Amino acid sequence: MSRYNLTMATDLYQLTMVYGYFKTGTAHLDGVFDLFFRRLPWGNGYALAAGLEQAIEYLNELEFTEDDLAYLRSLSLFPEEFLDYLRKMRFTGDIDAVVEGTPVFPGEPILRVKAPIAQAQLLETSLANMINHQTLIATKAARVMEAAGDTEVMEFGLRRAQGPDAGLYGSRAAFIGGCQATSNVLAGQLYDIPVKGTHAHSWVMSFPDELTAFRAYADAYPHACLLLVDTYDTIRSGVPNAIRVAKELEAKGHKFLGIRLDSGDLAYLSKVAREMLDEAGLEHAIIVGSGDLDENIIRDLRVQGARIDSWGVGTKLITGDNNPALGGVYKLVSLEEDGKLVPKIKVSENAEKTTNPGVKDTVRFYSRETGKALADLLILEHEQLSPHGPLTIFDPVDTWKRKTLRDYDTERLLVPIFRNGQQVYECPSVQEIQSHARQELERFWPEYKRLNNPEKYIVDLSEELWHLKHKMIRELRASYSENNHHNARHDQGTKGS
Repeated sequence: MSRYNLTMATDLYQLTMVYGYFKTGTAHLDGVFDLFFRRLPWGNGYALAAGLEQAIEYLNELEFTEDDLAYLRSLSLFPEEFLDYLRKMRFTGDIDAVVEGTPVFPGEPILRVKAPIAQAQLLETSLANMINHQTLIATKAARVMEAAGDTEVMEFGLRRAQGPDAGLYGSRAAFIGGCQATSNVLAGQLYDIPVKGTHAHSWVMSFPDELTAFRAYADAYPHACLLLVDTYDTIRSGVPNAIRVAKELEAKGHKFLGIRLDSGDLAYLSKVAREMLDEAGLEHAIIVGSGDLDENIIRDLRVQGARIDSWGVGTKLITGDNNPALGGVYKLVSLEEDGKLVPKIKVSENAEKTTNPGVKDTVRFYSRETGKALADLLILEHEQLSPHGPLTIFDPVDTWKRKTLRDYDTERLLVPIFRNGQQVYECPSVQEIQSHARQELERFWPEYKRLNNPEKYIVDLSEELWHLKHKMIRELRASYSENNHHNARHDQGTKGS
């Protein structure tokens, strides 16, 4: 969809750092970065990984054009030899990532980059943008689907999305999360997502009266006639007129599809409309509900007995309402020193912001008896675990919280995507991704999928990773203490002289 080179879709500080690596002669050293998030959106029990296909497209097309270089030259920040370095730059590294549609949790790498650090640094902004956005919307869609149960959900958000790209990729992500259709024709064209839609209030208002408008629409779409009934008065005008047109349509051998309610008390209106349709012999006609819906409203309407068969969800889905960003981060976890990768750590007073060092993978444990997910374990890539247990794992903060896993199967979540700059992963269709997401979510107990106050899923660190992390923290703190002591003695000596 883009009409511009996404290589330039980066923050300026990525380029200034790349130049810094170039100038210091370290641009060629391998670095490993993890892309992960720290907190689950909406207090949800999980997130659904999405956006990998767009990240792959971006990496395959990574290249600075002459127009790009001319613009960078105009900034008067970079010397010509660096611009020539960018001219020749292509992605030559390795990417491992979680398959789209897989449930993921805080701290787990969704995507891992191993590449010359100048390349790996440049990727941060675009990769975070693509993965963060689609993961957020796919997760929101999964929440909506959880609320909708066995009823249909259509994504109607394009007009309220933050731009065409957000609308397109939001539609894709919403489909991954479980939505069965979209109103976005471009998403339908590009991703083969079913498209659905009827007419707006303006259609009704453009005719002398509602009945004439309904008849005109039925004449235009006799095989797909679904009428919006709340332009004037839903119960006294809209539904009766829809029933009249439906009977005329079916007398000609066509099947009336149904009605849409877009405002008012959807629980009350849908129940009354259902009675009216059934009394008219239109038991097969569906009722679609729309109008600023989200998972909480849908859940409440269903609890109240709303007779709605299909939901059109727009603004609050496509914008990630009240949690507009996933908050994913991209952190250096290893760097080449003397020809080998050395773990790196960012330390913070906030434990949540202290990173997990080293080249890692996530192992998911499944019960061999039930097939359900038991826990996840972050491990160093070289670690080998007992194939079926027992294995005792512990909480990385509250270490006294321990659980022994027995009789399990394991799965490593990161799969190879690029090797030496070449794509080695075949992207599945969005329909296959949606099916994968549905199957994976079935492997989690309902307690983890509650909309409010879900059970917290276990994500622990392996014993080796935990010891490495705390050893590095202790060494850094000791180094700070020694430096502070040295500086204090130096200051005292200066004052005394």
